[in-house]
Order: sequence, then C-alpha cells, then structure tokens
Amino acid sequence: MPSLKELKGRINSVKSTQKITKAKQMVAAAKLRRAQAAAEAGRPYAARLGAVMASLAGKVAGDAAPKLLAGTGADQRHLLVVVNTDKGLCGGLNSNLVKAAKAKARDLQAAGKTIEFFLVGKKGRAPLGREYPGLIGGGYDTSTVKTPGFAEAAAIADELIARFDAGGFDVAHLVFPVFKSALAQDPVVTQLIPVPRAADGTPVGAGAAVEYEPGEEEILAELLPRYVKTQLFGALLEREASEQGASMTAMDNATRNAGELIQKLTIQYNRSRQAAITTELIEIIAGAEAL
Repeated sequence: MPSLKELKGRINSVKSTQKITKAKQMVAAAKLRRAQAAAEAGRPYAARLGAVMASLAGKVAGDAAPKLLAGTGADQRHLLVVVNTDKGLCGGLNSNLVKAAKAKARDLQAAGKTIEFFLVGKKGRAPLGREYPGLIGGGYDTSTVKTPGFAEAAAIADELIARFDAGGFDVAHLVFPVFKSALAQDPVVTQLIPVPRAADGTPVGAGAAVEYEPGEEEILAELLPRYVKTQLFGALLEREASEQGASMTAMDNATRNAGELIQKLTIQYNRSRQAAITTELIEIIAGAEAL
C-alpha cells in the first residue's frame, strides 16, 4: 500500500497533468474555430472548380485530352498520397487515416497492382513504414510552417505532377480526413490523378452547355494542375480542422479522466490518513492504559 507521501505526490502530479490538458483543450478550441471556417470556406470553391473542369473535360476526348485527364493508358502503378498530421495528442485521427490507407493498399495489391506511398505529415510514416518497408516513395514535410496554405499545396502538386509526367505512377489516390464535427473526422480516399470519371466514362459533373475561348484543350492544360492543387489545398484545410477538433476532444477526455483519478486518489489518501490517525490513537490509548 502506498504511503501518504507517495499518494500526495501522485495527486499533485495528476493535477499538473490536468492543468496541461485543460490548457491544450482551450488552445485547440480557439484554433478549431479558425480552421473550421477556413475548411468550410474552401469547399464551395473546390466544388465549383470541379464542376467547371468536368464541363470542359466532357468536351475533350481522345488524343486531344491532356495527360492529367486521359492518364497514361495503364492502371498498374498506384500512388497513395496520405495526409497525416505533424503533431500527436489528437485521438485516433492518425490511426484512422493509416487504417484507411492500409485498406486501400490491400485492395490494390489483391487486384495485382503495385503500390507506393507519398506521405504528407509526420505521423503516418512510422506505422506505414513498419508494414510496408521500402514502399515509402517520398513525402512532404509540413512541420516547417505554422499553418500549411496554398503555397505548400502547390509545391506538393508540382512534385506529384512532375512524377506523373515522368512515368512514376499511373494513378494517384488522396487519403485525407473530412471534418464533420469535433467528434467526427472521417477518412476519405479519392482519386487525384488522373481526373476521375463516372462509371459510364463521362467525367463527373459533365454536361454543362458552355462555349469556351480560346478552347477546351488550352483551358484544361492550365486548369487541371490548378484542380490538383485545389484538391490538395482542401485536404490540408480539412486536416487542420480535423486535427484541432480531434485534439480538443482528446484533451477534454484526458481532463475528465484526470479529474476522476484525482478523486479516487484523494479518497484513498483520506482513508490512509484516517487509518494512520486511528492507529496512532490506539497506540496512545494502549500506552496510557498500560501505565
């Protein structure tokens, strides 16, 4: 049974931890408002850009289609772009993203495809590296900036497009969290490169009756790289909001658990202290009766 001094030390230690988790919860709550607003503001732009691009893609086919739209003509080499966080203490957010990436990798391997990972953020590198050694084909470090923005998304997109043009892969899939609330951040897997098409072969959202100048091919050549950058920028915004929401929830749970532990330790301390006082009284009374 621990001594009174040990119990008091444990209580003080848990109280110090509770102060830290409470402070981190408040910081995450403050950052969540800004991150959530940024993620929600970016969604309409990404959706509208996708609709315009799909309208253009519906009018371009065959040899006139840019490579980012038509693809390489093969479907063998797949690149999984996994967007994880750079910091921990955000609950099961990173583990859920890793699970989604592993599930997609297993499905592709079962279909006879070759896979490779491109990691954005630090937290997914260790678990994926353990299960898929030698398949981490690169990544981008976002920990050097306070809040990743469009410049970082553009740098990632330029690297991916350069690898695609050089024949590094045939299809790229984007794995990232979608922020729904502080309690829910769902991992999503979408095709990034080439532009995904519907089951009937028509680009998603095609069919708008619009005429373009100078021409669909020229506009697509400029629009498709921007589309890839926008998708990556949206993934980074969703990641930031998801990280703060998950961190706030995790720190709130940690604060509550610390409070419960303090209560249990306090009860144990009081009982031990009362037992020690009772023992001392019994010894004093016994000594007095002996005299």
